[in-house]
Amino acid sequence: MATEQGYALPPGFSLRETRADGSQEYFLNMGPQHPSTHGVLKLVVRLDGETVIEVVPHLGFIHRAIEKMGENETFVQYIHLTDRMDYLSSHINNLCVCLAIEKAMGIGVPERGEYIRVMVSELQRIQSHLLWWGAFGMDLGAVSAFLYGFKEREKITALFEELCGARLTMNFFRPGGSNADVPENFLARVKEILEELKFSLDEFEVLLTKNPIIRERTLGVGALSRERAINYGCSGPVGRASGIDFDVRKHDPYSVYDRFQFDVPLGKNGDCYDRYMVRMQEMRESIRILAQAMAGFPEGQYRSKEKASYKVPAGSYYANVETARGLYATYMVSDNSFKPYRIKSRSPNFSNLSAINEMSRGGKIADLVAILSTLDLIIPDIDR
Repeated sequence: MATEQGYALPPGFSLRETRADGSQEYFLNMGPQHPSTHGVLKLVVRLDGETVIEVVPHLGFIHRAIEKMGENETFVQYIHLTDRMDYLSSHINNLCVCLAIEKAMGIGVPERGEYIRVMVSELQRIQSHLLWWGAFGMDLGAVSAFLYGFKEREKITALFEELCGARLTMNFFRPGGSNADVPENFLARVKEILEELKFSLDEFEVLLTKNPIIRERTLGVGALSRERAINYGCSGPVGRASGIDFDVRKHDPYSVYDRFQFDVPLGKNGDCYDRYMVRMQEMRESIRILAQAMAGFPEGQYRSKEKASYKVPAGSYYANVETARGLYATYMVSDNSFKPYRIKSRSPNFSNLSAINEMSRGGKIADLVAILSTLDLIIPDIDR
């Protein structure tokens, strides 16, 4: 058994391979960063000097068999498991399961309940993008961006904490509406958040968007063509940055999204800068939706039906939503009982990550950091 740098290797295997031109390839492990918590991703990078030849993601460090666990939970109990996947889109994931249950049971949602769902979902989209923006800046060396981003994000997080009592793995939606009504000062607080956010987004544009170093690190880096993005199944900001004009809210509307006017931001080059700009524009479009929702926010009931569990008729049921990272779908199979016979989640992060090798080949290690950051991955969404 050969050894190199203290590691046991199979016979004939070397961490360094000599190329025809005399240069040497070698392998670099990036991660895993969190040995036993969230966000565990390992990238094995094959390099020629600092040039990336190949990137191989290693997954499964925190696989929890959530879909298998769902077979032993009632349909309502399964809702809370989905906020453990993409924990930055907890409310939107929960909503998807509720939509599938409502489709199966023929449950309607009061108008007030629908408006609550849209407003909470769009606030969470902004909240998620704010965290991404701060982490992206920090990844590229602008540490102050993390502080700016979290300052604004905290205002939305505090509002969510008042709604459901949680700050991360939030659980608020139920079949027929939501777990509770919004507080009396909800609209006033949302209005205040949005007014301050508009000013902050202008600051963000100066701090990062127009920063020459950030532009040099992102323009033309990690490009992914529209055709290749479709082949990989990319969705959300990653897919739209490559020119894929698809947003579930617009092209397969759920809840009352068809009542609101908003645009779907698209990129042309599919590079890191386009992925950055799409998310920045999406925050402004979410503000547009929230302003319309506040203007027409109705009175009345927030939930049509309240039951501890539902006996779902035999059959298969599907629902999809647009999370902060793309297409999330729930597929349920029922055998006419209170628990799913089978349940499957289609989350966006695995498909988006699958394109990382295509984006990274021929770039530098520093480019790989920027690419990984603009993918905005939540690993528990992959390790289900």
